[in-house]
Amino acid sequence: MKIIAVIPARYASTRFPAKLMQDLGGKTVILRTYEAALATGLFDDVFVVTDSELIHNEIVINNGKAIMSVKEHESGSDRIAEAVENMEVDIVINVQGDEPFIDAEPLKKVIEVFKNDTNKTVDLASLMFEIHQKEDIENPNNVKVITDQNGFALYFSRSVIPYPREINVGVRYMKHIGIYAFRKEALLDFYRLPMLSLEASEKLEQLRYLEYGKRIKMVETAHVSIGIDTPEDLEKARNIIVNKR
Repeated sequence: MKIIAVIPARYASTRFPAKLMQDLGGKTVILRTYEAALATGLFDDVFVVTDSELIHNEIVINNGKAIMSVKEHESGSDRIAEAVENMEVDIVINVQGDEPFIDAEPLKKVIEVFKNDTNKTVDLASLMFEIHQKEDIENPNNVKVITDQNGFALYFSRSVIPYPREINVGVRYMKHIGIYAFRKEALLDFYRLPMLSLEASEKLEQLRYLEYGKRIKMVETAHVSIGIDTPEDLEKARNIIVNKR
């Protein structure tokens, strides 16, 4: 089973333009993310796929592997699918380009899903962790997921799901972490199929998989990823780098 990591890297960002090229302790954010993915030792190969010559060159001049997108893409999955379409791979892991502090343990868990799935009933695997605070549960920037008894995703939403009509019934609220592991075939199906109404409404690409009947296995983790979405996040990340030295 050949397993690769692909890091989709757009130069433009609504909340923080050019964030992936910002300095983070002497290296750019995207280079630190790429090196962190390599350092896990979990992948047969690691690539950055990007629409930016700046990002492409940043990886290549530092002896990394980068691919330029040919087409314009609305989602990271589309960008990755184009890049791997003609590669001989089995499992593709989507690593977020703005998360330079990669923890290997959650990635091991999603990879294990496929190693244990001898009947190939899983199309994708992803991560979730429990949230407790009312403001976190109600925050539309926190994507929530509900699963069946076997851990397969039933629905993802920016809204509160399930709705707490009854309080004392033991409901847990789970936040989705946007790390995906795909079977290559499922990823290419996504690339070729049109967006439907649920994805268009919520602006969540994972709903396209569900709408077309793909099975997403959710894995619970206690690890909370550290992403860089704002200049304030970048300052926090710089402090982490300083404290590690």
